[in-house]
Amino acid sequence: MSSTPGPVEWVKSTYSGGEGECVEWAPEYARATGAVLVRDSKNPDGPRLALSPEGFAGLVAFAKARG
Repeated sequence: MSSTPGPVEWVKSTYSGGEGECVEWAPEYARATGAVLVRDSKNPDGPRLALSPEGFAGLVAFAKARG
């Protein structure tokens, strides 16, 4: 893992459905640092969550269960 990742590139969730309720994550940042960044696509300059891979997996499982 690198301690100096480049610019953060965001990817929309494949589950977003295109209705404005999108969650984005930064896979390259996660590969470089081990921390998974997550943000609300409606507020790109707003707060970001930094999750462990296990925490991100839990978030994805929760979202799938809640549909």
